[in-house]
Amino acid sequence: MVDRNLYTGLIRLHLLHHAGEGPIFGQEMIDELGRHGYRLSAGTLYPILHGMERQGLLRSRSTQHNGRVRRMYRATVAGRKALVEARKRVKELFGEMFEHE
Repeated sequence: MVDRNLYTGLIRLHLLHHAGEGPIFGQEMIDELGRHGYRLSAGTLYPILHGMERQGLLRSRSTQHNGRVRRMYRATVAGRKALVEARKRVKELFGEMFEHE
């Protein structure tokens, strides 16, 4: 089994990507990441989201949905800028990783 820490950056990029496209919420992203083979619990995901919010990459607000409070996250301007830079770096890295296949 591969160390989970190896994938935390990819998970953060995935979250930032979706938050840049529109509002996201925790369970939605647990399900989305699960479709890509990542198994995360709420106890793992929410600290990541909160940390990204503290870093200024995401902004959240509480909304009502079917009588329940749901915290929605969106990418900030700084988060969008970070994602643009990350895409360049990921593209370069993936190109290098797969150039000889």
